[in-house]
Amino acid sequence: MKGLRILQGLVLLCILLIPVLIIVFLKTMSSNTYDIPVYYETGVDNPFLECNFEEGKQHRIPEFKFTSHLNQEIGSIEMKGKVTIVDFFFTSCPSICPVMSTEMERVDDVFRQNDDVQIYSISIDPEYDTPEMLQSYADLHRATPGKWHFLTGDKSEIYNLARCGFILPTIDGEGVPDDFVHSDKFVLVDEEGRIRGYYSGTNREEVDRLILETKILLYGK
Repeated sequence: MKGLRILQGLVLLCILLIPVLIIVFLKTMSSNTYDIPVYYETGVDNPFLECNFEEGKQHRIPEFKFTSHLNQEIGSIEMKGKVTIVDFFFTSCPSICPVMSTEMERVDDVFRQNDDVQIYSISIDPEYDTPEMLQSYADLHRATPGKWHFLTGDKSEIYNLARCGFILPTIDGEGVPDDFVHSDKFVLVDEEGRIRGYYSGTNREEVDRLILETKILLYGK
């Protein structure tokens, strides 16, 4: 009998401990964080002096303004207070751009109802990519009006922005599609104009990570 009482007591103790263990587990889990880095907090390396970076200071996207596929002026001012996802492409691109744009469709779809997220796809072949051409491309990829902006403008300004603003390699193909060189990266920029991540736009898992980290920027850790 004594042994049975001891066993019953242990069983009761275990039952009483279960809620305590659950609470401890949840508190431990809730203390976990997912940190998203802030890039270029102490400036950007500039060995060839191509860009006018401020030494020792947080790099932010510089001021710019281009024309969208809807003939609207869109730029850095519209990025303030929003999370912006940026890529560089051109509509006649024969290689990575179709894949990138298809992946960006997924991003557009996920945040379709969220006004705090927007997308800039900036053409590196602005002479060919007129607003009318970009409008056709936007229709092809079912871009959400007012959220996914396809931008064109002065070529030198675009290339300077790519290299010195978003820190991405970009080479002019002089009108020959196969000769253009640009990054496949999607760039995540926070509401303060700071770069928070680079993701391959041709890799589905990388784009999934972009979607996750965009949500974390929006809703906290």
